[in-house]
Amino acid sequence: MSEPAPQWLAPDTLAEALALKAEYGEEATVVAGGTFLAILLNQRFLAPQRFLSLRAVPELRGIEANGELRLGAMETHRAVELSPPVRESWPGLACAFALVASPRVRNQATVGGVLADADYASDPPAMLMALKARALVRSRDGEREIPLEELITGHYETSLRDNELIVGVCVPREERSTYRKFRSRSHEDRPCVGVAAALRGGSLRVVVGAVASRPQWFPEICGLAAGEELDVALAREIAERYARSIDPLADVRGSADYRRRVIRVEVRRALEDLMRAKAA
Repeated sequence: MSEPAPQWLAPDTLAEALALKAEYGEEATVVAGGTFLAILLNQRFLAPQRFLSLRAVPELRGIEANGELRLGAMETHRAVELSPPVRESWPGLACAFALVASPRVRNQATVGGVLADADYASDPPAMLMALKARALVRSRDGEREIPLEELITGHYETSLRDNELIVGVCVPREERSTYRKFRSRSHEDRPCVGVAAALRGGSLRVVVGAVASRPQWFPEICGLAAGEELDVALAREIAERYARSIDPLADVRGSADYRRRVIRVEVRRALEDLMRAKAA
C-alpha cells in the first residue's frame, strides 16, 4: 500500500504563511527555490508530510538599497547577481552569488533558502557573514534580527524556531570585499574551500566556508589588522593562523590536510585582493 501524498500548502500572503508555520511547525517543510530540497528528497533523506511553498508570497520579494541593502527572502541568486545597485555598491556579494552553480540553478535558488538550508558547501553564507549581514526573521509572535554568525549553528542546523520564517536579509554597505571559490573537482561546482574577506571602517572580517559544519570566522585573528595597513607579511600571518585554527572536515572534495593547505593559500590571496582593491 502506497503512502499518502504530502499535503501542499501554498499561502499567498505572509500572514497566511506565518499562520501555517505556527500551526504545523517543523511538520511543514518550507519550499523556497527547492534546489537543495529536491536533492534531499531524491536521495530519500526527507519524507515530509507537508510542504509549505512560499513562491506566491509577494512580501518576500524585493531588493532595496537605502544605505543598507535589503534582500527579500524569495529573491533568487540570479536576481542578486544581476541587480544594478548590488553590482555597484556590493560587488563582492554579487560575485559570490554569481559563482553558485549555473544560471539554471541561480534562477531557482533563493536568498532565504540558502541560509535556512545551512548547507556547509554553499557560497553566499560566507560572503554574507563577512559583510556582517543579519537575517530578518518573523513569526506570529513578532520579528527579530539574527546575525549570520548566530543563524547557522551546524550541519543543516539553524537557530530558527519552529514557528519562524526568514523574510529577508540586511547587509551593511561594503567598502572592500572579495570572494574566492576553490573547486577541487572539475565536474562539480560545490566549493572545496570558499573564502570571503571584507574591510569596513578599518575592521577586517575573513570567513572560510565549505571546510566545517558552519562558516569559520575568528575575530581575534582578524583583529591583527586593526589599525594596520594590510601588507604581504600581515596577509601571510593571518592566513597561517586561519589554517592552524580550523579543523577541516574531509569529504570527496578533499582531505583535512589538503583543505588546510588550500585555506592557507586562499586566505592569503583574498587579503591580497583587498590590498589590490585599495590600490585601484
